[in-house]
Amino acid sequence: MTADQLKDLITAGLPCEHIELEGDGRHWFATIVSTRFDGQRLLGRQRMVYATLGNRMATDEVHALSMKTFTPAEWAAAQA
Repeated sequence: MTADQLKDLITAGLPCEHIELEGDGRHWFATIVSTRFDGQRLLGRQRMVYATLGNRMATDEVHALSMKTFTPAEWAAAQA
C-alpha cells in the first residue's frame, strides 16, 4: 500500500478538507480534517476513517493506522 493509495481510499469514503499521511507501507500516521467530524467524538471519527478502508485492516494490507482527526474549525485553531 502506498501513501497515495491509502489517501485515495480514505478520501473516496470521507470528504477531507486536508489529509497528510506518513508511513512505511505497513504502519501509517494520518492527519485528517473533515466536516463530517463535526459533532463526533474521537472514537466515532476513527470508526469513520476505518470504515473507508473496508477489510484492508483485517487482511493486513494496512497493518496499523494511527490518526489525528480534526474538524475544519479545530484544524484552524491548531494552526494558529
